[in-house]
Amino acid sequence: MKYGFIKVASAVPSVKVADCVQNTKEMEVIIAQAEGRGVEIIVFPELSVTGYTCQDLFREQLLLDAAENSVMALLDFTRQLDIICIVGAPVVAGGLLLNCGIVLQKGKILGIVPKTYLPNYNEFYEKRWFASLQDLREMTIRYAGHMVTLTPAPQLFRTADGAVFGVEICEDVWAPTPPSNHLALAGADIVFNLSASDELLGKHEYLTGLLAQQSARTMSAYVYCSAGFGESTQDVVYGGNALIYENGRCLAEGKRFSLEAQVVEAQVDVESLRADRRNNTTFVNAQRRMIGEDIRFVEAEPAQLRDFVLERHVEPQPFTPSDETMRQSCEEILNIQVMGLAKRIVHTHAQNVVVGISGGLDSTLALLVCVKTFDKLKLDRKGIVGVTMPGFGTTDRTYNNAINLMNDLGVTVREISIAKSVTQHFEDIGHDAAVHDVTYENSQARERTQILMDLSNQVGGMVIGTGDLSELALGWATYNGDHMSMYGVNASVPKTLIKDLVRYVAQTVDDASASVLRDIIDTPISPELIPADENGQIKQKTEDLVGPYELHDFFLYHFLRHGFSPRKIFLLAQKAFGDNNGNDESVGRYDDTTIIHWLGVFCRRFFNQQFKRSCLPDGPKVGSVSLSPRGDWRMPSDAVSALWLQEVECLKMQN
Repeated sequence: MKYGFIKVASAVPSVKVADCVQNTKEMEVIIAQAEGRGVEIIVFPELSVTGYTCQDLFREQLLLDAAENSVMALLDFTRQLDIICIVGAPVVAGGLLLNCGIVLQKGKILGIVPKTYLPNYNEFYEKRWFASLQDLREMTIRYAGHMVTLTPAPQLFRTADGAVFGVEICEDVWAPTPPSNHLALAGADIVFNLSASDELLGKHEYLTGLLAQQSARTMSAYVYCSAGFGESTQDVVYGGNALIYENGRCLAEGKRFSLEAQVVEAQVDVESLRADRRNNTTFVNAQRRMIGEDIRFVEAEPAQLRDFVLERHVEPQPFTPSDETMRQSCEEILNIQVMGLAKRIVHTHAQNVVVGISGGLDSTLALLVCVKTFDKLKLDRKGIVGVTMPGFGTTDRTYNNAINLMNDLGVTVREISIAKSVTQHFEDIGHDAAVHDVTYENSQARERTQILMDLSNQVGGMVIGTGDLSELALGWATYNGDHMSMYGVNASVPKTLIKDLVRYVAQTVDDASASVLRDIIDTPISPELIPADENGQIKQKTEDLVGPYELHDFFLYHFLRHGFSPRKIFLLAQKAFGDNNGNDESVGRYDDTTIIHWLGVFCRRFFNQQFKRSCLPDGPKVGSVSLSPRGDWRMPSDAVSALWLQEVECLKMQN
């Protein structure tokens, strides 16, 4: 395990019923190939040594002996390999025959886990042959040349580098209280399920939902492996499901109904799972039930050191929905924003809202939310007072887009130039207007906020904030300027997601409005506080100054959502934004030096600008990441960033 990742696999071999020798050879080929690809733990289906559908042949001593001999052969085969294998076989324990998962490593049996819940309904009648874990009293047996202790207590296996896993078998996960509940609460990061689930109409959808939920509920990785081609089709068919989940998200899925053996692999992020568990007080409280329970820990052998290569896909824009869910997700986010604002309007009995419209992305989304809210409340859109406040850096492009958008949407349009008032202010405080420093810029931002606040008093309304999550993370807002409002509808929406939301709305409006919205999306992001260039084009481009928002949103997500270090964030960013990331052309490509530079900027600004986030206006949370000081992120404004910046400096030296 390196960077918190461990590579696991779900392997579905082609079996021959009751032919243990052939089944073992098939598994040996798969194991060798998987080990060569760096797989650290591999799981096979339920009763994979014999085949699941042997029926009354499980009563035959010859088959049971053959299965034990095959396990011995697998032990010998794995002696020189660096991989943990979990195989399924029948095991005799005194007067009991148990359906077991056997954990093997380097020629040793680490443990044997019997099945707890035996289905005995409809097409299943396992109790005809097998006893349950619940029937077992702790005993030591001799099996495959090893003395092995069988126990009814939960068993956990710990790799040499600290990853913890448990095993359950097929029906166990379908039970009201699956063993994996206890395994996860006792500390299992990963649960492996050896299964032999037949295919029925509608069952696969139910199964995937069940596994996703179990993985999410236990905040674990769940590796599922079910019997496939070669099992008897006397009465039912086995489709060969291979599925790997991580906290509810499917990392990898095999092809069902394959005639060939298949192996599905994925790198599981154990560090991310543990961070989520620490952050979730419900999970921590649930662990109390494990106090006093007998848990058996088995320590695995040390693994060989290998060069680490990150193989799993890393989404470069983690905040944005996938193409498949884009419409539904955008609609959901807009509904959350609308409902939040609607409640505030109803509570305050406001008939008007005031919003500054710059012709940029953030104010556009805020205006669209206001319009949708007024429509939902059946209020006249004229109660939305859109204010454009041209200043020293306003370009024709943004000004015209602001005016056209407000007119198209039918809101009240107010135009108030700030040039005269800010010039007077410069004279009052003795500032040279030719010096385009922070005073020059912030004076304009605060003048605009003063106008909005005073207008809201004048019309008996409230100021709607336009600033977004990305700006709050970087502190790219003027304190007590655009930083302040009476309700910030975009407070937890990052810049990369705002583009998608505006683009989605553009698909639902008339052609004229859609044309304006598309041009706003294509306009360079800028506060327009510095005069335009000689051609009247935007001179002050935000991403030239603080860095690409797609990088900062990526950093922000992994910093807040998982608590990852700069070192791990850099590793993920290399995969997401490197030349071979495999993403579409809309995603930027950045070399290591560029990523590290902006990662350092992010860490420095995030710490330095906390004081702005400590006094944020109210606003709705729309996703898993928020910077509200009242809910998701509580951080002292004088926290020191030295640890994070030192790690960034180390990355610079290493690259």
